[in-house]
Amino acid sequence: MRYLRFILDGKTQTGVREGDRIRVLGDMPLETLLANGNDLEAWAGTVDGGVMVTDADVTFLPVLQQPPKLLCIGLNYADHTRESKLEQPKYPTVFPRYDTSLTGHGRPIVRPRVSDSLDFEGEFAVILKSGGRHIAKDKALDHVAGYALFNDGSVREYQFVAPQWTMGKNFDQTGAFGPELVTASEVPAGARGLTLETRLNGEVVQSASTDTLIFDVATLISTLSEAITLEAGDVIVTGTPSGVGWAREPKLVMRAGDVCEVSLTGFATLRNPIADESQR
Repeated sequence: MRYLRFILDGKTQTGVREGDRIRVLGDMPLETLLANGNDLEAWAGTVDGGVMVTDADVTFLPVLQQPPKLLCIGLNYADHTRESKLEQPKYPTVFPRYDTSLTGHGRPIVRPRVSDSLDFEGEFAVILKSGGRHIAKDKALDHVAGYALFNDGSVREYQFVAPQWTMGKNFDQTGAFGPELVTASEVPAGARGLTLETRLNGEVVQSASTDTLIFDVATLISTLSEAITLEAGDVIVTGTPSGVGWAREPKLVMRAGDVCEVSLTGFATLRNPIADESQR
């Protein structure tokens, strides 16, 4: 199943992809469905009817708008760690994102007025259907509802103004999330063996196999649960490969009018134009 969230005729809706169209299922947020214990592999099949619409009819939203927790992983590809001129950590580098920083497929990633260092980071995210503490690694993938694409738009000047990265990762409308939540049955276990790419204005700027993750999906779930009670609807954004604009000479930043795309084998592409923050 491939679930979407969108605005249709002024109302927020959930839908499921059926061929090249979307079947509207109602207004129940995916995070609420997950919190209530619904199995997304089957839930859409329990909803009768539903208007059929096209992508052109809707305005896409983040696939989860208010996840209980959104945990991002840094330095999870060795080549990116090297280009960042940092030592590879032996433990996952974790920082939070907040729902106010999210934006949907087709909607602008916004360059804030206070900085000209907006960078791209193509990633994939894991959405949990259940959680807990001390989840065993060999059971961790049993907790996965599905996967989605993420562009961890980073305001580098603010990311590195202090030892903690959180501020530079949480400007409003910088984290693109979508366009679909693809349920786990449609994805190789742990999303392994897939090609993750980022394109800026049609040029490939990042490309890597998900097999090269240092901490794979099962390891991340298990390790995070040692400290944090994970919950249904939590999102883990797994990290970006090398090629980020801030590591280049000259630096490559995103500016108004650019278009950034993130793709993963078998997934619909996440595409966002770049816009400047309003001066009002």
